[in-house]
Amino acid sequence: MKKFGLIGFPLSHSFSKKYFTEKFKTLGLSDHQYDLYPIETADKLLEIVNNDQELIGINVTIPHKIEVMQFLNRLDDSAKGVGAVNVIKIERNVDQAVLTGYNSDVYGFRESLRPLLKSNHKKALILGTGGASKAVEFALKELGIDCRFVSRIGSDQKLAYSALTKEIMAQYTVIVNCSPVGTYPNVDACPELPYEYLTADHLLFDLVYNPEVTLFLQKGLDTGASIKNGLEMLHLQAEKAWSIWNE
Repeated sequence: MKKFGLIGFPLSHSFSKKYFTEKFKTLGLSDHQYDLYPIETADKLLEIVNNDQELIGINVTIPHKIEVMQFLNRLDDSAKGVGAVNVIKIERNVDQAVLTGYNSDVYGFRESLRPLLKSNHKKALILGTGGASKAVEFALKELGIDCRFVSRIGSDQKLAYSALTKEIMAQYTVIVNCSPVGTYPNVDACPELPYEYLTADHLLFDLVYNPEVTLFLQKGLDTGASIKNGLEMLHLQAEKAWSIWNE
């Protein structure tokens, strides 16, 4: 049996378990299994790994993406650059398990955004400063796009929403929402942008995918901007995890 799983807390619902269970069924992999491991602290990872010799791959979600790094043997460049891990590959030697951390969110976001980019998309605003925003920043830099973070309170490193002028909005034609604002059931909420300054030159990407068109994206549509939600990114990062486990 080849086993895979997801660590995080809480794990009341899981895209990963449904996705991979259906994938195994489609591929006829009856000897593959995906389980949930709701652990409150990241140090429980080693116990899980050592207790099941058939476990070869793990996804990591909130709140362990950063804390889990200290228990790994190696990190790939994406995990180092982002400072967070969401995929772990387990390679077993005779006397120990070697754990390598990756960040497939970088790949998922980058490849979902890439086909939409135009020559005028040189600068991006990243809304929110949570864990996902770091992967987005890393991917944008890989694509050669300068970026600034935006949050409620500004600083030397971050713009405040209240500081977004017409001139700034004209420069930063890619806007990525990395905050949970607008997620179901709070569908009437959206980041506090000056949406009146959006144009057809803008590209709005929302990591939220439920609802399919958030109010943030709808306001972009209303001005002729291009839009994309986070569902394809979610699928792409899952497929990247699958390829990592099977390398």
